[in-house]
Amino acid sequence: MNWQTVFSLRKSDRRVLLILLTLLVVVMAVITFLDAPMISEDNIPAADSIITKTPDSIGKPSPYYAQEVTIPQERFAFDPNTADSTQLLRLGLQPWQVRNIYKYRAAGGIYRKKEDFARLYGLTVKQYRELEPYIQISADYLPAATLIQAETPQAPDTLRPQLHYPVKLAEGETVNLNEGDTTTFRQVPGIGSYFAKQIVNYRQRLGGYISTDQLDEIEDFPQQTKPYFIVEPVHLQKLKVNKLSLTHLKRHPYINFYQAKAIVDHRRLSGPLHSLAELSHLRDFPEDAIRRLEPYMDYEE
Repeated sequence: MNWQTVFSLRKSDRRVLLILLTLLVVVMAVITFLDAPMISEDNIPAADSIITKTPDSIGKPSPYYAQEVTIPQERFAFDPNTADSTQLLRLGLQPWQVRNIYKYRAAGGIYRKKEDFARLYGLTVKQYRELEPYIQISADYLPAATLIQAETPQAPDTLRPQLHYPVKLAEGETVNLNEGDTTTFRQVPGIGSYFAKQIVNYRQRLGGYISTDQLDEIEDFPQQTKPYFIVEPVHLQKLKVNKLSLTHLKRHPYINFYQAKAIVDHRRLSGPLHSLAELSHLRDFPEDAIRRLEPYMDYEE
């Protein structure tokens, strides 16, 4: 609405418009007055609380702004089983980490050694390395077994069982692969408990050794020890190839799944085997496989 429109109105209309404008101005003035802060003696700050800017305070944050309160980190000995929240916060842990410690302890969890504290959820490697020298687990939280061990008197050396180590073979002495036990094989220079057990276990799987070269089939077997072993004639434990199931056949070190399946299929389709040469036309039975398997075969029906 422009001024020409206003003056073109009738006198009574202009009077109404003027009254409305006057009321609008009065209402706006009242609203402004009500929003203004009321100054009274009650809201005037005390003289000792009036903040004035001094040269020292220029550039410093106003006290009316919320400041983030940070607790300075301290280092002191603590037991994570008994430390309270104040102590844990002083050590630099976050409030949510402190809550996790309380939950763990409330559930019956116990820190028995320093390394247990490293499992605290959210604890970083840096935090643990800084706190680890100050962790002191009370003896009350150690396993009860340590108390028994501490109270049990140690037996004198004369009562302790003496460890006997086997006397090693001299150069030129030998042992039979098919007759010795783990104690016998430990007498061989360079053979300890592990390889002594491996020799016996492999002999049982094979059904007996027919050559010292079969020791090479044991993983990482020490080659310098082979001159101390011999193989004398022995009754081998042979496989009843016409009776054993596929599962039993493939347990032998020289028979894999496909070879065992070929043997079972031949028995089912063509009858009992009389020689492994009958399988020589199969890809799974090359000449060298037949040659090393043949001594262990028993064709009894």
